[in-house]
Amino acid sequence: MNNSFEKVVELLKLEAAAIEQAAERLEKSVVEKTIEILERCEGKIIVLGIGKSGVIAQKIAQTLTSTGTIAVFLHPSDALHGGLGIIQKGDVAVALSNSGETDEILSLLPALKARTICLISIVGNPDSTLARQSDVFLDSSVDKEACPLNLAPTCSTTVALAIGDALAMALMTAKNLTAEDFAANHPAGRLGKRLTLKVADLMHKSPNISPRENWLAVVKAISKFSLGAVNVVDETENLIGIITDGDLRRTMEKTAPENFSSLIAEQMMTATPTVAAPSMLAFDALKIMENRPSQISVLPVVENEKCVGLLRLHDIVRSGL
Repeated sequence: MNNSFEKVVELLKLEAAAIEQAAERLEKSVVEKTIEILERCEGKIIVLGIGKSGVIAQKIAQTLTSTGTIAVFLHPSDALHGGLGIIQKGDVAVALSNSGETDEILSLLPALKARTICLISIVGNPDSTLARQSDVFLDSSVDKEACPLNLAPTCSTTVALAIGDALAMALMTAKNLTAEDFAANHPAGRLGKRLTLKVADLMHKSPNISPRENWLAVVKAISKFSLGAVNVVDETENLIGIITDGDLRRTMEKTAPENFSSLIAEQMMTATPTVAAPSMLAFDALKIMENRPSQISVLPVVENEKCVGLLRLHDIVRSGL
């Protein structure tokens, strides 16, 4: 156990070196043809693999789908027992096999050709049957596995996954997929929320108060709305200012008790405060709150010069942004 650390580092470097060697073996014409086939696919990408290669195939299919290319994983055994029905003319098949001689995949080849399906393979043996019968193949061969016995698929599966990821990213670039397109497929993820969640989705109905209300009415309004602030608006609901819990405390601290009765909202508020719009991204509103000399925790929301809401930092954080 004393050399466990050194062994882990050694094996990580071995896998990294295997990826680097695979990159050096790739031919420009092969990669360009592969991307062209995938980009021109009129249907979907069918990704095939058995065992560990099947697990990698599933991940590649998910990566393709999440980056703008419809892809599904199909287990070759299932395909041989009715699953072939999912494959239609116009689809493209991507088969993963380290040996290139996987029986179940080879058994599918006549059916794929009958459907005039273009076949791309990521294969560890360039001289294999699968490589020879593919329209194009990408060499994922490795000198040795990271397994001490050189048996368990390790380097070979890592290289196959890296090639699949690289193809997906290159295809993403070729299709000019934007961050907004990516976010549309990831609405629950943090990136998706940053690019889709709007202020209107999180704001509260505007807690309004007149500028002539006395200090006690202000206190009651802040307690009533329970948002930590109230918006001060005129008779046409145009925003004049905002009174936060902090504004209230600071006003009370600097005002003599005998003068409380004469205090009104207009004297307590922060005039012309920083505001947000309902259509603004919540992430941009968060940056407005944080990227300033003194951070703020609430923003009045204004649309067409009318005060329509109040956004709290707490609501943004709670959304998981």
